[in-house]
Amino acid sequence: MSDNLKIDRRKFLTAAGAGAVLMHLTPEAVLAQQTEPASFASIRFAGIGIGSQGGGDIDAVVAEGATLVALCDVDQKYAKHKFDQYPNAKRFKDFRVMLNELHDEIDAVVIGTPDHTHAVIAMEAMKHGKHVYCEKPLAHNVHEVRALMAAAKRYNVITQLGNQGHSYDSIRKLCEWVWAGAIGDVHEVHAGCDAFRDVYSQIRNLDKIGQHYDVPADLDYDLWTGPVEKRDYAPFWVPWNWRGWLPYGTGCIGDWFCHVVDPSFWALDLGAPTSVTAEVFGWDPKIHGLTYPPGTRLTFEFPANKNRGPVKLVWHDGDKKIPKPADFPADDDVPGTGAILFGSKGMIVHGSHGAGACRLQPEALRDKWSGSNAPAQKLPRIKGHHWDWLEAIRTGRQAGSNFAYGGRLTQVALLGAIALRFPGETLQWDERAVKFKNHSGANALLNPPYRKGWRL
Repeated sequence: MSDNLKIDRRKFLTAAGAGAVLMHLTPEAVLAQQTEPASFASIRFAGIGIGSQGGGDIDAVVAEGATLVALCDVDQKYAKHKFDQYPNAKRFKDFRVMLNELHDEIDAVVIGTPDHTHAVIAMEAMKHGKHVYCEKPLAHNVHEVRALMAAAKRYNVITQLGNQGHSYDSIRKLCEWVWAGAIGDVHEVHAGCDAFRDVYSQIRNLDKIGQHYDVPADLDYDLWTGPVEKRDYAPFWVPWNWRGWLPYGTGCIGDWFCHVVDPSFWALDLGAPTSVTAEVFGWDPKIHGLTYPPGTRLTFEFPANKNRGPVKLVWHDGDKKIPKPADFPADDDVPGTGAILFGSKGMIVHGSHGAGACRLQPEALRDKWSGSNAPAQKLPRIKGHHWDWLEAIRTGRQAGSNFAYGGRLTQVALLGAIALRFPGETLQWDERAVKFKNHSGANALLNPPYRKGWRL
């Protein structure tokens, strides 16, 4: 297919159904103009990494009416249930082969692979001019995140990070409370996740590494390893517990930060921190260095901006839970997975995805800002996260958690994942220079080398 034909098809997709939409319109303006139900059948997509969360994303995109053309997975056994569910989709093992062979037949991809391969797949898809939905975290290191953010802009594609709560009504309500001053000046946020601790810390399996294990016949382990250093196969990271191993996952903070901190990040326009300090519990990087700690506390300092003062964000995970504030109601529970925003007039308490179970504290604030006294809606309520991505493709705007936004959110989590390897040290971050001011060891982890044969 010629370049002109590729451009024409993308113009058709953005014009279909409602006429061409000018790219400078805000998402809010685009949504306000929409009067007819969207038809997404003309959007042809492929799923890459389909065994678990990626499979759920594929189902969601199909449910919205998009056309599934192909499925791709390196583990034929783990992905079999999804292959069987969609027998008419073409099957592939190597995403590069799929993108080359089906270049003219797909418009978008959904990526649900392990963290360490997000970047190489998303980059290759964007080079082919494909729109991308990628599960969180966006990438495995800071260099990859910055490269994907730049590429999304360069290739002018529609992107969405898989932090599904960004499209919920509750996150919008939280933003409107904060912007209306319901809890006054927000100066501190405590967020965290105490779920699935056995997944995120793999210390119990560390002494089994080095034993010989046969690679399953249905798994292309070399392709699964992708750009990172190749280690002997072990069943402790394929196909499931890779999140708890430094070479492949980003631990609890990588898996949950983009869900739990998204409301504060949006409402407070946090951007990049100036410093991060890690405390780790039950873990020594010199002994347990391939794994993540069973308990972590990370403190980020964010500078003031034109709309607020400085903000301290404390992340708790695993064995370290969010502490109960001294003035917290005795009959209310601190979220195990969620956050508390502390303001000069009160608190906002919420759960994980999209500020679930969002509520004001104390109760008097709840009464003050309820019913007819609720803040005016400044943000549109939308139909769903996958819908938002497809509607953005259809109309030519950007999705809500596009790579420009989702990349900045992911970067904060990845800075925390670096800091935990240097417990007790305060790492000073220089956002403009994209490096730590005071730590060469931490800087080496911003862009670790790829193994031979792989590149962004």
